[in-house]
Amino acid sequence: MTTPAHVIVLGNEKGGAGKSTTAMQIFVALARAGHRVGALDLDLRQQSFFRYLDNRDAYAKRIGKPLLMPRRMNVTPSNAISRDHAAAEDQAQMAKTLAELSRDCAFVVIDTPGAVTPMAEAAHIAADTLVTPINDSLIDFDLLGRVDPVDGRVLGPSIYAEMVWSARQRRAARRMKPVDWVVLRNRIATLDSRNKRKVGNVIDELSKRIGFRVVPGFSERVIFRELFLSGLTLLDLKTNGPVPLTMSHVAARQEVREMIKALDLPGVGPIE
Repeated sequence: MTTPAHVIVLGNEKGGAGKSTTAMQIFVALARAGHRVGALDLDLRQQSFFRYLDNRDAYAKRIGKPLLMPRRMNVTPSNAISRDHAAAEDQAQMAKTLAELSRDCAFVVIDTPGAVTPMAEAAHIAADTLVTPINDSLIDFDLLGRVDPVDGRVLGPSIYAEMVWSARQRRAARRMKPVDWVVLRNRIATLDSRNKRKVGNVIDELSKRIGFRVVPGFSERVIFRELFLSGLTLLDLKTNGPVPLTMSHVAARQEVREMIKALDLPGVGPIE
């Protein structure tokens, strides 16, 4: 019997938080560690994850050198009028796709859109590890939790957290193992500030109430955006980079390694 692949879902209902960038960093880290990786991009409008991979393939052809690539599969959302019917069809298709990828992939990385769709909900139910990147601001936090504007107390979970809770309940009903939910704090200011402390406090408080881990993500660095056109990641720059490494690049690469370590994925050791 085929062992199911470990499913890593990048989820957040807000765009611009770094889901696709993080998906690429995770894929390359796993591939460099010797794991076969499957890839799904459920953002059918923008396809940022798959566009990143297209750029990577084109760059490899330009330099005449193969680069590590995942096994990509496409999914087509149900066009059923009934939401319940569409959800059932999308969940069935997700299960079939993951079963197919599990034939030769140890991990599957899924990028989701910045909106709730039946297919995105199906991915959240399937997630063994859920990674939610958020920019370090109360605007991004608002999708996770509601904050009292007077005293800054966390009043309770917000829309995205409630969707994750629903996915957790459905996993439990199917006797699936609990999801490991990780909130990735991106663009954390390097200097201490009132906003940084406030965001940190509310995230820590909510994490204890609804059960997620908090992991430092990526600083605001131009290199993360620049590498998109070549399809490369920080872990590629050592041998394949189109630009010479700087100290900032080295620091960014270390952030990627620390993030992968903090995710604590099964069978994944230190990333070179």
